[in-house]
Amino acid sequence: MEHKTIGFALCGSFCTHSRAMAALEQIAARYEHVIPIVSEIVAATDTRFGAAHDLMHELERICDRRVITNVVDAEPIGPRKLLDLLVIAPCTGNTLSKMAAGITDSSVTMAAKAHQRNGRPVVVCMASNDGLAGSAPAIGQLLMRKNIFFVPFGQDDPVGKPTSLVADFTQLPQTIEAAFQGRQLQPLLL
Repeated sequence: MEHKTIGFALCGSFCTHSRAMAALEQIAARYEHVIPIVSEIVAATDTRFGAAHDLMHELERICDRRVITNVVDAEPIGPRKLLDLLVIAPCTGNTLSKMAAGITDSSVTMAAKAHQRNGRPVVVCMASNDGLAGSAPAIGQLLMRKNIFFVPFGQDDPVGKPTSLVADFTQLPQTIEAAFQGRQLQPLLL
């Protein structure tokens, strides 16, 4: 077990939460401390993919700690240097765009901003229906930023959803390793 602390933040791409949770299990088995973070929408929304309460309970079981669910509780991540690395999985187009614009109006965007002030890596595991449309500029901006690394991604349904991009969640552990070395896992585009 590696003696590092990983923040693991979930945004609203509810259809990918099962993949994110499978990746979280692997990360929790490898790193000594994992701090769960969810957006306010995730904390409060029941969907056809599951109940918010059940997701929160499962996050607490896996990480053995309470979930950060608001801006106030996410803010100390920076000043206290709580994390060695932050994962955002799934990271929606909305969150990508807010990060690119410096907007910190959710627990996840605050965690990212607070963590980035320490010059430590952020790993983005994208899931966005508009990745090749409205969110494309944000992806480009974040690709140019220091200490932001993307899990390799590609089109998940080029015919049915031609602008949709989703990361390969199974490559999250390797992306974390590469990010700790200061490099982007390649190939980036799948």
